[in-house]
Amino acid sequence: MKWRVILEQDVETGDWAAWCPELPGCTSAGVTEAEALTNIREAIELYLQPDAINLDPGAVTREIVV
Repeated sequence: MKWRVILEQDVETGDWAAWCPELPGCTSAGVTEAEALTNIREAIELYLQPDAINLDPGAVTREIVV
């Protein structure tokens, strides 16, 4: 799966910020551009992991493809 990632270098520190516009709040950073890309990849993977939820007995779970 491909995601658009925005990278910006901080003019004062030289560090890199990264975020994915399609995933609100999914951000990361790194000292180098490569490190920022590695970190945002991990952040996206974690963002997309389903949260564990407690369901009542008898609840029905389904999955859909969008």
